[in-house]
Amino acid sequence: MNVLSVASEVYPLVKTGGLADVVGALPSALLPHGIRVRTLVPGYPAVLHKLKKKKAVGGIDNLFGHPARMLAAEYDGLDLLVLDQPELYARDGGPYLDTTGRDYPDNFRRFAALSLAAAEIAGDSVVPGWKPDLVHVHDWQTALTPVYMRFGSAADMPTVMTIHNIAFQGQFGASVFPELSLPPEAFSMQFVEYYGDVGFLKGGLQTATAITTVSPSYAQEILTPEFGMGLEGLLASRVGSLSGIVNGIDAATWNPETDPLIPQNYAHGTLKRRAANRRVLEERFGLDKGPGPIFCVISRLTWQKGIDLLAQVTDDIVALGGKLIVLGSGDAALEGALMAAASRHRGHIGMVIGYDEPLSHLMQAGSDAILIPSRFEPCGLTQLYGLRYGCVPIVARTGGLTDTVIDANEAALAARVATGFQFQPVTADGLRLAIRRAMHAYKEPKVWARLQNQGMKSDVSWAKSAERYASLYSGLLAKG
Repeated sequence: MNVLSVASEVYPLVKTGGLADVVGALPSALLPHGIRVRTLVPGYPAVLHKLKKKKAVGGIDNLFGHPARMLAAEYDGLDLLVLDQPELYARDGGPYLDTTGRDYPDNFRRFAALSLAAAEIAGDSVVPGWKPDLVHVHDWQTALTPVYMRFGSAADMPTVMTIHNIAFQGQFGASVFPELSLPPEAFSMQFVEYYGDVGFLKGGLQTATAITTVSPSYAQEILTPEFGMGLEGLLASRVGSLSGIVNGIDAATWNPETDPLIPQNYAHGTLKRRAANRRVLEERFGLDKGPGPIFCVISRLTWQKGIDLLAQVTDDIVALGGKLIVLGSGDAALEGALMAAASRHRGHIGMVIGYDEPLSHLMQAGSDAILIPSRFEPCGLTQLYGLRYGCVPIVARTGGLTDTVIDANEAALAARVATGFQFQPVTADGLRLAIRRAMHAYKEPKVWARLQNQGMKSDVSWAKSAERYASLYSGLLAKG
């Protein structure tokens, strides 16, 4: 089976969040099932720079007013197609934002072009000699692909639309519609019209053969007004085509036994070696040496991630004898609140603004617990990394966090299956209580070690999830 995966980012070439990790890891996980994935991504400067060996395999003479080349390359086990159109992608900023942090005003055109190119590939008019059996698209940036396919030569080819975060929908004013190279009938409720605007994600959800989200709980949550972000009615009408498949992680990249980014490697049952990583963390974040757990946060600093709740409990963490380290960036007010806490509690709270991949590995390998107080979380990956590294997750009871962490209640502790702490309601008081529960468990070394080891035994790889995707693909092709 040949699958075309279409995404706006892919690790390790370009990454702004978990989407890139998923798109980068799934192809190798599907290979044992006889599924060969080619991944189409935009030709951002960072992508073209890293791909030293690439060749033109086709092109589009006129893609929204300019010619585009299709390049083929291999990188870190990925089979890639790259849409090279400098007018759209040769920018100094990131994939979505300019150097001032603002959305590119032509993002609608940039990602419509990516979707249209994918549809043309599916129609066998761009890459001679290669045609997919199925197309899998990710998030709003590629959601117009099944819409273009519906009006093109690949109308009968199955498509899968994965929602990584329904909060980001790609909604633009109706004035952009004439520029999208779609027939007039596409501006209707059956396709892209959304409350008088153009809805990229809405169009994909309306036309894809199957819809997936990145955890079973999130698949249920987005059917409700609280989490559906206005699309719950559409999703309810398509509930028979909706499923939740929890994300996995790249178990080779995130492996505490072999990780080259941490000072001391260790395995299940050898947790004392983590102390060496803790010492490096203390130095890196300017923490006082001494007892007490280190809680870490590796996150975008936003309301969705519950960072305002974290800011309200920083004093409590220190008062209880804990320490806190934070890696991330985001909302300026939240950054300021955490920096103020670090200033109040020098030696007990440390912070690094930005993102640092090696440091994120070290924090999982040396911290005692990771805090994830998200108000909604489609899947989440940092809790999976925490489980893998024996960094006990403390998570809000929502979405994929619910599906992947077993709460340390009395029954789970007695059965020796607990892997972390869940809390609800998702409030400062809820988070505060979860931290108190964790502190109580931390004071019993055998209990804490059991939590760590049980988490490290969890299967957080892509194996089971890849099997579910393979089954989904096969079922769609069988219905053909």
